[in-house]
Amino acid sequence: MQRTNVYAHPEDLALIKESARRRGIPEAEIIREGIHMAALANRVWDEPLSWPTFDGGGAPVSDDEITTTIADGKTGQ
Repeated sequence: MQRTNVYAHPEDLALIKESARRRGIPEAEIIREGIHMAALANRVWDEPLSWPTFDGGGAPVSDDEITTTIADGKTGQ
């Protein structure tokens, strides 16, 4: 890990302090979790994500139909 300095609002630090106390973990652990979430939320991927698509008329389908469609590789891609 690498040490860094950041500025934070006192109200946010108070919330972190209380959460850490209640969870029984160091405040730094909550701050590291927040930094990790921010890093992932702002990541820019080199290629767009490939989400499966489904052919159909827009009517609801069952969980079994979704599972079967994905397992059979019939995702319309």
